Amino acid sequence: MGMLTVKELQTEEEILEAFPVMNQLRTHLHEETYLDLVMEAKERDRYRLFALYDDQDEMVAATGFKPMITLYYGRFVWVCDLVTDENKRSNGYGEKLLSYVHKWAKDNGYKSVALSSGLKRTEAHRFYEKKMNYDKVSYVFKVNL
Repeated sequence: MGMLTVKELQTEEEILEAFPVMNQLRTHLHEETYLDLVMEAKERDRYRLFALYDDQDEMVAATGFKPMITLYYGRFVWVCDLVTDENKRSNGYGEKLLSYVHKWAKDNGYKSVALSSGLKRTEAHRFYEKKMNYDKVSYVFKVNL
């Protein structure tokens, strides 16, 4: 693994550059909807979007997270999105980017990092539990209104 760089994506142009990678995880989104949701989440929910670039300055992974406070977790960071480009997987990029989120959280006074992962994503679950030392602490329930 050569030189890797993490960069926060802030402008609309930068956010749109991440769409091809993010769309591999969020396949239901179209580019315009994706941009609208990111911009609204940044404004209302303190959502942050970061990308990992390889030594060729190619985006290889992206993550979106938001700092939160709840009675259950206290001060924590919720990882909303984490995806490595499907052509670049198994190179340690997800570990590198999620470790960056851990450092960001710690540096900014947050006590933990949490996320949810789809039931069928067994490879991702293995990554979170075995590689990143996450504990499985709950189920997430959802109802469409």
